[in-house]
Amino acid sequence: ICSLSPHSLRDIKNHSIWPVLSCVCRCSQAWLERHSYSLGFFMDGKFVCPVDRQTHTVTDSTGGTVCSVICAKDEDISSCGSSASAGFKTWSELSGHRRAKVLLRLASTLQRYTQCVSELCDLCQSPCSLPALIRLTQYYAGWAQLQDTLMPEWIPRGVVAVVVSDDCSFHSIWLKVLPALAMGNAVIMVPGVKLAPPTLLLAQLFMETALPAGVLSVVTGDTSVGARVAKNNQISYLTYSGSQQDGEVLAKQTAGWGLTISLCLSVSAECPFIIFESADIDSAVDGVIEAAFKKKKDWQWVLCVQESVLDSVVSRLKLRITGLKCVPLGSESDRTLVDVAVQDALQQGATLIQSCSPPASGALYPPTVLCGLAPPSSAAVSPPPGPLLPLLSFRSAAEGVALGNRTPHGQAASIWTEDLNLALETAKSLCVGSVWVNSHSVMDPSLPQCGRRDSGNCTDGGKEGLYQFLRPSPSPALPRSTPTSLDYAAFGTTASGFMVPEGFDPSSVTCSCSQYVGGKLCKADSGCSRTVQAPGGAVLAHCPDGGRKDVRNAVEAALKVQPGWLRKSPAARALSLYSLSDHLEKRRREMAASIQAQTGLSMEEADKEVELSISRLSDWAARCDKQSGGMPPLPQTGSALSAPEALGVVGVVLPDAKPLLSLVSLLGAAVSMGNAVILVPSEKYPLPAIDFIQVLQASDIPAGVVSVITGRRNQLTQALANHSEIQAIWYWGSLEGCQFLQHTCSSPLKRLWLHCEEVEGNDGGKYWSHSSPSLQEEMWREAVVWKSVWIPTA
Repeated sequence: ICSLSPHSLRDIKNHSIWPVLSCVCRCSQAWLERHSYSLGFFMDGKFVCPVDRQTHTVTDSTGGTVCSVICAKDEDISSCGSSASAGFKTWSELSGHRRAKVLLRLASTLQRYTQCVSELCDLCQSPCSLPALIRLTQYYAGWAQLQDTLMPEWIPRGVVAVVVSDDCSFHSIWLKVLPALAMGNAVIMVPGVKLAPPTLLLAQLFMETALPAGVLSVVTGDTSVGARVAKNNQISYLTYSGSQQDGEVLAKQTAGWGLTISLCLSVSAECPFIIFESADIDSAVDGVIEAAFKKKKDWQWVLCVQESVLDSVVSRLKLRITGLKCVPLGSESDRTLVDVAVQDALQQGATLIQSCSPPASGALYPPTVLCGLAPPSSAAVSPPPGPLLPLLSFRSAAEGVALGNRTPHGQAASIWTEDLNLALETAKSLCVGSVWVNSHSVMDPSLPQCGRRDSGNCTDGGKEGLYQFLRPSPSPALPRSTPTSLDYAAFGTTASGFMVPEGFDPSSVTCSCSQYVGGKLCKADSGCSRTVQAPGGAVLAHCPDGGRKDVRNAVEAALKVQPGWLRKSPAARALSLYSLSDHLEKRRREMAASIQAQTGLSMEEADKEVELSISRLSDWAARCDKQSGGMPPLPQTGSALSAPEALGVVGVVLPDAKPLLSLVSLLGAAVSMGNAVILVPSEKYPLPAIDFIQVLQASDIPAGVVSVITGRRNQLTQALANHSEIQAIWYWGSLEGCQFLQHTCSSPLKRLWLHCEEVEGNDGGKYWSHSSPSLQEEMWREAVVWKSVWIPTA
C-alpha cells in the first residue's frame, strides 16, 4: 500500500475496502478474521452477508475448518442480477483503453498481494500459480486495449455467469472471467465451496482497480446455485467448468430458458501419455511420474507405451516409483473407488507397481501403475480419481494413435519422441485440444484450450477464447424464455404435433422430388412424402418425408468421405467450391424461378437472392486457404502452434428465410473447413434446396460430403440429436426445438448453434443478406475447433 500514489491512497482510504486491505497486507488469516470466518456474497462492489442462510464449511487438508460460506437464495440471485445488469451498462460503455487500465491495475495489485492470495488458495486446497494468473491478467488487458480497433463489429453479450466446481483449479475461474471482463461484459461468479474464499478475496481486490460496482459479483452455495443463476433473466450467457456428470445435469436443468451455455468438462478427462520407441525413455518416465502422481492433477492420465520399449519403461518406473509417498485422496469414498478399480484390474490379470503397501484405511493411497491391462478394461476406460496410472501397450505408431483416440474424451495428450515428423503427424491425428511434445501440462494465455467430444464444447484462452463472450452486432441474441412442458422422448414423432390426415395413404402419393444422400438421389426410407405448396395453395411438388434411417444413411456416407475431404489441400477444397458457385450461376434462371414459385417473391428479388448466393459461395471458396492458426510468441523456451480443425459431421436445420442464400452460406462455412454436412431444408420452403441438388451433382464436391434430407423439421432434428457421430448441430427453428436440443445434446455432448426463428424471421432475411464480415467470421468459428501443439526446444 505504501507504494501507491497519494491520489490512489486517498481514493482507497475513502472506500470501505480500506480496513480490509490493511488486514490483507498482514496475512490471509487476518482477512478471514475480519469477516469472522463467515463469508457472504460480493455484489454491487461490497460484501453482503444476509442472515438466515444455510452455510457450508471450507476445510483445509487436515480436515480443520477454514471458514464458512453461505448459500444463496433466489432473492440474493435476483439482487445480484440487477446489480450486474446496472454494472454492465456502465462497463460496456467504457472504451477498451479504460477497461485495459483496470485490468493492468489488477495485475499490479496481484503482484503486491501474491503471498496473501497464495496462502489462502493453499489453505482452501485450491493451489494456484500467481505469476501465471498475473500473466493471464496482463494478456487480456492487451486484448481489451485492442478490441475497439480489431473487433469493431463485435459486441459484449451482457451479464455472463461463470460456474466452476470444486474439482477445478482456481486459475480456471479467471481463464473465463478475465476475457469476459476485457470484452465489456459483467460477470457473476459461482465458485465451488473450496474456491469461494480466494474468489471472494480477488473480487474484493478488484475494487482497488476502480472497477465499477456491479461489474463483478460472487454468489456462493451448493450445486443448485448455478442452475438458479441461469434462470435469472438478466443473464445472457453461462459458461461452466467442472465434471462431465455435473455439466450434463446443468445443461438439462437450463434447457428451455433461452440461455446460451458452454461447457468445459476437463475434470477427470482421460488423457493419453504416449511413449514411442524413439523417445528419451528417462525423460519420458520422469514426465509421467510428475504428471500422474502429483497431489492435485488436472486429468486422469493413461500411459501408452510402444512394445519395443515396454520392458525398459517398466523397469524405470519400478526404480522411480520407489520411495514416493502416499497421495491424499479427495475423500473416503474415493478410496473405495480406488480399491475396487485395483481389485478389478488384478482379476483381469494386471500386475501392480507400487511405491509401498496401501494403508489399511483412510484417504491415502500409494502411487500405483496398473501393468498388463487390456484397452477395454474398466480401469483403462474410466480410471477412478487418485494416484492410479493404467499402462497399455501398442505396436505401431498408427495403433498408438488409435489407442489415444479410443476414449470419448478429447482434452489433451502428451507425446514423447525424438522424431519431429512422428510427433507432428501424431499430434495432427489425435482428437484432442492440446498436445504436448516431450512435455506435459504446459499452459500459456496466448494459446487456446479447446475440449473435443465429451471434454467440452467451448474454447478458452488465446484470442479464440474471447469470441464466446461476444456476438456480431447484426446477429440477434437467443431470446430468454420459460421452458415448456416437453416430452423429450416423443419430440419429433407424429404424436408430438404432426397430425396425419384422416384417410391418408402414403403409398398413393408418388414423389416428384428426391432427397440427396451419399451422392445419390433417393426417396425417403419410409416411402412417405409431403406436399410442397405455393403461397396461394397450389401444389408445386411432393418431396420425401425423411426420418431417422435417412439421417443414419447420410451419416454413414459422411463418415466414409469426410476424412478424405479433410485431407485435401485448402486450395483443392477452394476449387470445389468455385465449381459449385459456377454451376449455380449456370442454373441461375431456374433457381430464381424456384424461389419465386415457392416464396411468392418477385422475379427481381429472387434473382437478387441467387446472385448473393453465388457471391457467398465464392467468398467461402476464397476463405479456404486464408484462415489459419499461428505461432504466438511464448515467455518460455520452445515453440507452439495453434490451428483450426474441422468438427467432423455437422447437422444443419435451415431457416425459412432466404431458403437458398441461407443454405449456401452455412454449407460453404462447414464444407470449406473440411467438414461433411447434412442439410435439413426449410419445412415450409424446401423447393430451392431440392433444386440445388442438381447443382451439387454437377459440381466436383465428393459424394457424401453434402446430403440433403427433406421432411418435418422436428422429426429430423430429433434424428440428428440422437446420432452419436454428429459432432455439431446448427439449428434455426422454434423455442421448443432449442429446448429439446439443449436437453438431449448434453450426452453425448454436441456443439450447438441455436437460433429462434420467431425472432430472426421478423427481419425479412436481412441477417443472411447482410454484408458484415463479422457474420461470416461467426459462421467460420462455429465450423472449427482449435488445437494447440507445444514443442519444447530444451
